[in-house]
Amino acid sequence: MHEEPLAGGIANAGKVTRVGREVLRPSNPNSPSIHRFLSGLRDTGFEGASMPVGIDDEGHERLLFIEGDVPLPPYPVWAQLDSALASIAILMRRFHDASRSFDPTGSTWSDEMVDPAGGPIVCHNDVCLENVVFRQGIAVGLLDFDFAAPGRGVYDLAQMARMCVPIDDDVNADRLGWQPADRPARLRLVADAYGLDLTSRDELLAILSDTIVRAGGEFVRRRVEAGDPNFIKMWTEMGGNDRFDRRRRWWVEHQNRFENALE
Repeated sequence: MHEEPLAGGIANAGKVTRVGREVLRPSNPNSPSIHRFLSGLRDTGFEGASMPVGIDDEGHERLLFIEGDVPLPPYPVWAQLDSALASIAILMRRFHDASRSFDPTGSTWSDEMVDPAGGPIVCHNDVCLENVVFRQGIAVGLLDFDFAAPGRGVYDLAQMARMCVPIDDDVNADRLGWQPADRPARLRLVADAYGLDLTSRDELLAILSDTIVRAGGEFVRRRVEAGDPNFIKMWTEMGGNDRFDRRRRWWVEHQNRFENALE
């Protein structure tokens, strides 16, 4: 069958293809655990994630293709609508509820983007627009579970909000094609759609602050220092370390607006 390249992503850019009904992507040492987890999600009735087929002899993991639209930078207007953002939060809530039934005993996971506090459910940890499938502007599927690991649902949600609200300064956001928006109100929308209570909203804000101020850029920097050409290219195009320093300064200046929006 014809092998069709699939665009998007950074870590596996240029290495993901579609053959018929299946997606082929590079496997990693954690792929068996990830596939067991994805199969477990299906057993609960959750269909909003890739369905694993197996790992072939050539080192590809094979998954069923999810029909729909995946937005890539510069992000299209429809992917920036409040309705699209709310639908991601709703899908993540369903995903986290389904994850509660999975027993991770004996599994291995990536530690690159893991919740530092750990947690009771397996989380995605990298829900950006490029990892979400939409149909008619509504999120229906999550892609790329390479960085999945046990953690807290609110931590997973915070990482999604950081990338999909987005919680970023205007220079960084503009480079990805984001249009001006009331970002504190969009964070409130995420919390409402997911169903966070007041205590969890405080936790969401604290996680966002810690991620931006303390850990901002660590993952990308590690990949750059390891010589990964895809991340070096992104690092250069997005302004290097200045990108994360600028975000930190912006967050300190604007954090109270997000805090007020969540009350």
